[in-house]
Amino acid sequence: MELNDKLVAAFNDQITLEFEASLVYRQLAIELDLRDLPGMAAWLRHQADEEIVHANKFIDHVADRGNRPVIGALNAPEVKASTVLEVFEAAYAHEQRVSESIRNLYRLTEAEGDLDARPLLNWFLEEQIEEEATVSEIVGRVELINDDGPGLLRLDAELGARPTGTTEAP
Repeated sequence: MELNDKLVAAFNDQITLEFEASLVYRQLAIELDLRDLPGMAAWLRHQADEEIVHANKFIDHVADRGNRPVIGALNAPEVKASTVLEVFEAAYAHEQRVSESIRNLYRLTEAEGDLDARPLLNWFLEEQIEEEATVSEIVGRVELINDDGPGLLRLDAELGARPTGTTEAP
């Protein structure tokens, strides 16, 4: 079942937002690379890659339903973070923005009677709960550590141990 024009536009907006999220995470990774925290930077780069996977899932959904996915204009993110805490607070705020966008997309598909989008959007709703919880936990841990060098280095090593993946949707 093809998506109507209103839904195609909304899905394309979500695709663009997912790519934007990737850029936000990549810029945040740069900020921590510059602070000599390679583990945290690697974690953020992995998040950037994961956002591309998310965009690909939306692209596949739109294309599989006989529509044309389009990536909208992307602007380089303005990230102003002078501390590790500000980096992860920025990541958390962006995850919240993405979550709300997905909830709005779900509401729109429901209003339009589009049952076929439910499995994909249910997956994303669950994914966003996990994403927000993970970044929120990191924010909490950074708040506990504050500017303690050994604590930051331990967290850096822990986050750097995260396995890497691919940008292709599973």
